[in-house]
Amino acid sequence: MASTFAGAAHSIRSWFLAWWRSSLRLRVIVATLVAGTVLAAALGTLLYQRIAVGLVEQAVTRAEADAAQQVQRAQELLDATDRRDDLGLSAAAFDTVNQVVSGGEGDNRRAVLVQSLDSERDSLISPVTFGGVSVADVPAELREALQLTPGLQQVVVTRVASAQGETEATAVSVASRVQIPRAGPYDLVLVYPLDREQEILDLIREWFLIGGIGLALLVSGLAWLAARLVTGPVGQAAAVSQDLARGELDERMDVNGTDELARLATSFNTMADSLQHQIQQLEQLSLVQQRFVSDVSHELRTPLTTIRMAGEVLHASRDDFSAPVSRSAELLYSELDRFEDLLTELLEISRYDSGTMVMEAQPSDLIGVSHAVVESVRPFADREGSPIRVMGSPPVVVEMDSRRVSRILRNLLMNAVEHGETKPIDVAFRHDEHVVAVSVRDYGIGLEADQSERVFERFWRADAARTRTTGGTGLGLAIAREDAHLHGGRLEAAGRPGEGACFRLTLPRHAGAQLPARDDTHVPSIEELFGDVAPRTLTAKGPV
Repeated sequence: MASTFAGAAHSIRSWFLAWWRSSLRLRVIVATLVAGTVLAAALGTLLYQRIAVGLVEQAVTRAEADAAQQVQRAQELLDATDRRDDLGLSAAAFDTVNQVVSGGEGDNRRAVLVQSLDSERDSLISPVTFGGVSVADVPAELREALQLTPGLQQVVVTRVASAQGETEATAVSVASRVQIPRAGPYDLVLVYPLDREQEILDLIREWFLIGGIGLALLVSGLAWLAARLVTGPVGQAAAVSQDLARGELDERMDVNGTDELARLATSFNTMADSLQHQIQQLEQLSLVQQRFVSDVSHELRTPLTTIRMAGEVLHASRDDFSAPVSRSAELLYSELDRFEDLLTELLEISRYDSGTMVMEAQPSDLIGVSHAVVESVRPFADREGSPIRVMGSPPVVVEMDSRRVSRILRNLLMNAVEHGETKPIDVAFRHDEHVVAVSVRDYGIGLEADQSERVFERFWRADAARTRTTGGTGLGLAIAREDAHLHGGRLEAAGRPGEGACFRLTLPRHAGAQLPARDDTHVPSIEELFGDVAPRTLTAKGPV
């Protein structure tokens, strides 16, 4: 139960944090509401305190004036009594306090009559109390102050028991000195409960609370309106930006008025117009370039055919020529092959650029295709002194275009031979039920960290001064990556200077499927695969 509650709380918290980060309007409303609530609470507290202090001060002033009158009246009543015996004095004291309590302020006034602390006479009158208060409710400091200055009133605001005796209430206690014949000095303490003032404060607090809630709702409404006025155009700009990013270049913002937001919308639309114009120009230029490459490639095939026929005749008759002419015939014949390969790859690149490529996927054994490519490249590898070692693996059926996959692997192997510096070349296979990967690892000159992506650029060479030994065109890896993307796969590279390079082709086993995230496959990262330099046999169920 606790884990379920914790999970629900975590989900709610994650949802709120995601909403908080993604909504500017929410942040504006919450920030404004919090600031308004804090300000209203601080102002309300200050006003409440000032009102409370004012009410207490008025109550104290009123209590002092009333107490002075009542003490004078009590002293007159005590002076006029003609009863001198102890019982008569007690009765007179009781009657006097009763009249003081029941006059003027009515039942709201309470009283305590007790012998003074500095009295030297024996107590003839027991303490007299009215209104539910007792001698214990009279603060000791009040009587002590009256002992020091008996001719002055002493006032204190304290807590006393309520009339029902269940709770405590705030009250003003006023102490004065009276003289009782034969009994000596007594302290007359009049207690004025602040019930009316407390009711006023309760009403004010209630209205402050209602007003605070109303103010918070009003501030929230104003914040929502202000946020809507500001974030509405911003949200529209974000939506239009997303449409532009998806290629909907005709989308524009609405312009209303002449304020700052209207000027922002106008500037945004102007920028969108400029971007649309430039993109259209680039598209037209790209189409012209693609058409130019395609047309030139096609047009060059006719003279190339004628030149090849003439070159083959010259190459066949090279023994009849002098040594320089014979060597020229051989060079011409070999370069014609490279020229034809270049034209073929230019046509292929132009098809990718124009988006007219179509993949003919058929279930095929990737291992068998790979072995066929290795055997076709092995004569070049043997000539360069780089043995090719193929890690064993059972057949793996993949829905793929065998011609394009063969071209990818041939490019990878030819590049490995080119840069392997006569060292071994390892070909390894890793696969599971969803993904298959083929890696080609050499131990030659290697790659710098920033060259892992640049190797797939067209006509890019890591060392422009290095002489090609296999006659590459500079387009092989670029076409290989396009072939991999056409299958829904990826082609990656990694390496270290002096330690070699590793190229890995990763393909989904079913056409049209997407590669799962790395964490969901057994295929290692390219860096991990590069570090695995020891040749070893891999099985279908082995670590990948």
